[in-house]
Amino acid sequence: MTQSSQSSNWTSTQAYVLALICLVIGVAVGYFVRGSASPAAAPEQVASSPVSAAPAMGGNMDPSKVSPEQLRHMVEKQVEPMLQQLKATPNDPALLAQVGNVYYDTQLYQDAIGYYDRSLKVDPKNVGVRTDMGTAYFYLGDADRAITEFNTALAQDPKHGQTLYNLGMVQWQGKGDVNAAVTAWERLLKTVPDYPDRAKVEQLVTKAKEHSKMKPGEKTTKPATM
Repeated sequence: MTQSSQSSNWTSTQAYVLALICLVIGVAVGYFVRGSASPAAAPEQVASSPVSAAPAMGGNMDPSKVSPEQLRHMVEKQVEPMLQQLKATPNDPALLAQVGNVYYDTQLYQDAIGYYDRSLKVDPKNVGVRTDMGTAYFYLGDADRAITEFNTALAQDPKHGQTLYNLGMVQWQGKGDVNAAVTAWERLLKTVPDYPDRAKVEQLVTKAKEHSKMKPGEKTTKPATM
């Protein structure tokens, strides 16, 4: 994961607000990993302490009582400064991706895809952004489009670890293709031997192989995902 220079423009207040948003919706990425930088990287650390978000909102707010409309309003306030910057530089791929990241991290995946797509039209070889767009498609229920985006990314960078990891997850969770998932993860272990979450990938391979040996209808107490 690389860090966009645009993230330095975020204020502590913006970080606290996004921390509250993260509390409202939970962690967006689940078992997937980000392919590109996220402006929410610092706020995600802050989010472990709920009380830190309150001062930015001018009072105490119960995350459980935030409506989808209020959530969207909060997100749009977050991206407003970046949208103002885009008026001056509408074809800035990093800034477009950063806006997409905010929507992605707050589970507004269709909005995220729109900005990722605009970013990729300017910089089509950005593998990280394409990986995030593919993952967003998966969260919207389009596993086939996700796999297409991952394969496009891997054609440009065959050793992109995050892409291979997410490809395996979509093959397993989205397509139910255990063998394809194992193939992706074993390729990751072979081509990126120093992958930071190597132990986790090895566990996934072991778990997937165990499930591949089960007979149809056989019950198991083991989870399908890590």
